[in-house]
Amino acid sequence: MADDVARLKVIREKVEAGQRLSFEDGLAMEESHDLFELGSLANLVRERLNGDLGFYNVNTHINPTNVCVYTCDFCAFRADLGEAKAYVMDRDQVIERARQAASRGATEMHIVGGLHHKLKLDYYIDVVRWIKETAPEIHVKAYTAVEIEYFSKITRVSTEEVLKRLIDAGLGSLPGGGAEIFHLEVREKVCGAKASTEQWLDVHRTAHRLGLHSNATMLYGHIDRPLHRIDHLVRLRELQDETGGFQTFIPLAFHPDNSEMSEIPKPSGMMDLKTMAISRLMLDNFPHIKAYWVMLGLKTAQIALSFGADDIDGTVVHEKIYHEAGAETPQEVVVDEIRRLITEAGRVPVERDTLYRQVNRGDGRWTSGERIATPALAVLNPR
Repeated sequence: MADDVARLKVIREKVEAGQRLSFEDGLAMEESHDLFELGSLANLVRERLNGDLGFYNVNTHINPTNVCVYTCDFCAFRADLGEAKAYVMDRDQVIERARQAASRGATEMHIVGGLHHKLKLDYYIDVVRWIKETAPEIHVKAYTAVEIEYFSKITRVSTEEVLKRLIDAGLGSLPGGGAEIFHLEVREKVCGAKASTEQWLDVHRTAHRLGLHSNATMLYGHIDRPLHRIDHLVRLRELQDETGGFQTFIPLAFHPDNSEMSEIPKPSGMMDLKTMAISRLMLDNFPHIKAYWVMLGLKTAQIALSFGADDIDGTVVHEKIYHEAGAETPQEVVVDEIRRLITEAGRVPVERDTLYRQVNRGDGRWTSGERIATPALAVLNPR
């Protein structure tokens, strides 16, 4: 206990001075049982960056297919080609989903899915194009680095060329999925067949060079240990130092149901909040940390707004991946409920678009204003 107090005292001094925490500091926080001190430190950084603002967006998810060449142990969403639950959305279905999103005022469509054995890159490009042709005002955040790397492999062109073709079709940014855990000791066991750590990082590096912003994630609470999680955060921090292209980090709580790892219990609420706080403290150069309510649950996501998170995600319609894995959260939360949760947490609700511009609504239409600044980021970023 005395060692814990002493180590956290040194970490507090660093945080208050705006100094970068080391790998060893990260491990010390992982080993600490003082959740409230970690939360207090994370909240200090969170308010330094984003004040009392609590961000959300009006979005919808679309998973074009669940058929996938990869068989990741943690995934309950995927299907084999001949399986009864296998599906591929056609043009009319995608267009109808875009129309639904536009009619309810969505500013973003989030697209991720399986890597179908028989679908060509053209299909995935067409999905983006069909959406933009139907609802040009909607921002398309599409395809994880794992998907981009797979598209590159099947077409035998560079990831840069794949990204350029998607941008031409209307791609606006990349989601952060597929990162899972970077450390080889874990990655080989849970998702060894798909894009490597280096490939995942390089896709985002390339996207940032092309002017795209992206998100980053970490799937925690399965066979990962503190060493693996801190290693993951440090690698993300290093790439952000290099490119500055990441907007948001989303810690993703593992859901074991219906997966090959169903014997592993879900992460506890303690682990959820601790991981949120440590993420905020280690990722000093990330503007935003998101509490993804679909995986955390609404109550934990609300509390996370005092443990480093400044974003609670959005209305999230038609989410399939985590609900297949046993998420018991609703498929959709209305804006009034999101705003109430944020206000009740002592934060000021702000609707943002994908690029963190404030959304203004009136007369049934919406517009994006200026990008919401995080003025203290330059102080925390040692570059």
